[in-house]
Amino acid sequence: MRICVAGAYGAFGLKHLDALANIEEVEVTSVMGPNRERIEALAAERGIGHAATALEDCLARDDVDAVILSTPTQLHAAQAIACLEAGKHVLVEIPMADNLADSRRLVEKQKQTGLVAMAGQVRRFNPSHQWIHNRIVAGELKIQQMDVQTYFFRRTNTNAKGEPRSWTDHLLWHHACHTVDLFQYQTGETVSEACGLEGPHHPELGIAMDMSIGMKTPSGALCTLSLSFNNDGPLGTFFRYICDNGTYVARYDDLFDGYDRPIDLSGVAVSNNGIELIDREFVSAIREGREPNASVAQVLPAMETLDRIERSFSR
Repeated sequence: MRICVAGAYGAFGLKHLDALANIEEVEVTSVMGPNRERIEALAAERGIGHAATALEDCLARDDVDAVILSTPTQLHAAQAIACLEAGKHVLVEIPMADNLADSRRLVEKQKQTGLVAMAGQVRRFNPSHQWIHNRIVAGELKIQQMDVQTYFFRRTNTNAKGEPRSWTDHLLWHHACHTVDLFQYQTGETVSEACGLEGPHHPELGIAMDMSIGMKTPSGALCTLSLSFNNDGPLGTFFRYICDNGTYVARYDDLFDGYDRPIDLSGVAVSNNGIELIDREFVSAIREGREPNASVAQVLPAMETLDRIERSFSR
């Protein structure tokens, strides 16, 4: 499997490069980034044969079978569609688009081409959430409520590495996307009620810095999601699953019960790295000619829910 990583020297591009190095019979043959000096230096460091500053140069190559897009959010849908039109399978980092119309266009293009198109919904793959999902599927757990906190301290336009960004992040279409998709995936239902509140917009970034979201499924499961770019404290997303048979707290790839006792996740997956697991699913789906978990079609209901929440802001 010959893969191009676009946005390769960004925070998540590097995570994908590290993850792909652990997967057998996978070779990164091309990398793309907007700064020629930086992308050529990365290619030389990693022993990658091709580097480019334009995605179309990578898509024109015969030694690229698939593309992982770790590029700015606003480019995701258009670039993913371009990959499919070029005959390349594509994994697009979360979110697959920053609006519902582009999400639908991407899903339609995947249907037309029949290629693998997957969204980077890594929470489906974190061992902590996989452990919960496996018990739900086995009939051992039923979610009554999810209480989720997504907190950052990001009052300037910087990425996860603390470097300046050329684009603006978004609490709803990026960070809430993780939880909206996970809630529907874990309950096996599409949200029937959803609404949100947003705080004041940043005078320079033009985005809400604080947000509160509520959701309910037809069976009555609830999800309360709090998000902030103003949190001066521990960063990240913390999930509390309140179930009919226990309470569990997931912190990325770790899981604890309601009394903060760790749960052994060994044996849940071949790796405890969610990025590696999502890349393994992408590669396996291509090899096996099947729809991947977190295909763009499977994630579309989450994008529809995000659109409903966004429209509720103006009420």
